[in-house]
Amino acid sequence: MANTSRPVSLLRSTALIGSMTMISRVLGFVRDMLLARVFGASPATDAFFVVFKIPNFLRRLFAEGAFQQAFVPVLSEYREKQTAEELKDFIDHMFGTLAAVLIVVVGLGIAGAPLVILVFAPGFSSDPAQHELAVHMLWITFPYLFFISLTAFAGSTLNAFGRFAMPALSPIWLNIAMIAATVLAAPYFAEPVMALAWGVFFAGMLQLGFLLPFLARMGLLPRPRFGHHAGVRKTIRLMIPAIFGASVTQVNLLVDTILASMLMAGSVSWLYYSDRLVELPLGVFGVAISTVILPKLSRAFTRTDHGDFNGTLNWAIKFTLLLGLPMCAGLVVLAQPMLSSLFEYGSFNAFDTHMVALAMSAYALGLPAFLLIKIFAPGFYAQQDTKTPVKIGMVAVGANLVFKAIIVLPWIFLLGGYAAHVGLALTTAMAAWVNLGLLAFFLKRRGSWRPDPALWRFIRQLLAATLMMSAVLLWVLPPEAAWAHWPAWHRFAMLLLLISGGALVFALTGWLTGLHPRLLLKHLRSTQDFAPRDLSAVDEEHTPPGR
Repeated sequence: MANTSRPVSLLRSTALIGSMTMISRVLGFVRDMLLARVFGASPATDAFFVVFKIPNFLRRLFAEGAFQQAFVPVLSEYREKQTAEELKDFIDHMFGTLAAVLIVVVGLGIAGAPLVILVFAPGFSSDPAQHELAVHMLWITFPYLFFISLTAFAGSTLNAFGRFAMPALSPIWLNIAMIAATVLAAPYFAEPVMALAWGVFFAGMLQLGFLLPFLARMGLLPRPRFGHHAGVRKTIRLMIPAIFGASVTQVNLLVDTILASMLMAGSVSWLYYSDRLVELPLGVFGVAISTVILPKLSRAFTRTDHGDFNGTLNWAIKFTLLLGLPMCAGLVVLAQPMLSSLFEYGSFNAFDTHMVALAMSAYALGLPAFLLIKIFAPGFYAQQDTKTPVKIGMVAVGANLVFKAIIVLPWIFLLGGYAAHVGLALTTAMAAWVNLGLLAFFLKRRGSWRPDPALWRFIRQLLAATLMMSAVLLWVLPPEAAWAHWPAWHRFAMLLLLISGGALVFALTGWLTGLHPRLLLKHLRSTQDFAPRDLSAVDEEHTPPGR
């Protein structure tokens, strides 16, 4: 049996998840490049992206959002305090309950598809053909919610036992299925976009089938059971308020999609592509750090280890800012070069690039907030407090709507709706900062988070390096018109040169302001997890529960 007693740092676990996620994200960009080249930005692609967002939104809202935030702390409590048999019984009952609820939800979604499309994309009602296409695709894609939610259950269970790699890698199957649908199946459909809907359907089965064998190896393969169970009731009780609190960002993005469906054709697609690029650091690093710290925070709270709880939060904040600030600046300054290099081929033209770049820069202004929300929210969920993030989330969504009324509505009336999707992205970023500020304030007020004394100096050093990097990139950036005339290899080479140069300027400025490599390493290695059953042996054979 493998030795599971050696210490493993949070940094190593985060790097593991990030590297696995990066593989999937790179393949995801290949997928999006193909989608842009083959389908472009049109009413048909707008219909697909709305349809694709519906089960994904519900999955993030219920399965990966509220369910994970409620389930993992309860599961961690069972690991610490109950026997292996009681732990397995809880997993079986939770799986059975979740599967039963999903069957009902999917059935209702399919039966009410026309109404669902009307709610999520009211602008489609003015184009009967687009609305009908969206309804037909939703019939195919809605069962994806069943498979992907059970995949999230399997991934959450693996994560709680320190098995991070395979759950982070599982989205690769969605990208493979959609690439195959685009390249192989699309030519055989009267409406080629329909092939993407079938790709999503089969992707759900592939992702679930990929993770179940890993649960079986650990002796945790669920056998669906039904009936009253204290752990299930506790999870549901925590989950109900968390449905809103864990997914404020998704709610705000959904509002953007609903409003974009009422704007000029292509607006939904432009927001989709801009969100995809901002989601790269959010998905690779934000989700990775959040996934790693939630079980650790939950166990620290169960053990009433306040020092470990606070140290974990401060480590995560430093690591997130180190990555988030320069990435935010890079996405804003290099938006057009990135999009031109990735997407501006075939049906995706220079106008589309310009429109996506504007929205991407607006979204990117909220990237540090999006990332840090994934650090502070688990601070509440680990304490089994799902009500406070709900109250904060309600304020953030209200702020988002107020910002849209103040900025987007006058934009539509004064400019006739031209590029109004940029206002949608900007106000969503503004609402994220409101959400973050309130989460940090209340977590600090209750004494759960005490900022590291070196944190503020660390932030000042990062800001100085980020500003210098941005200034240099703006100075050397080639004109926007030049990119459209370069071949693909030239665009990618120039983009790589700019990114590398920017990273070098950032590193040199950080060094000059006192952020030396040894000090930086001290910041990133300041928190270790020495618990034998926590984050260790992430890629080794698992020790059975209770051993």
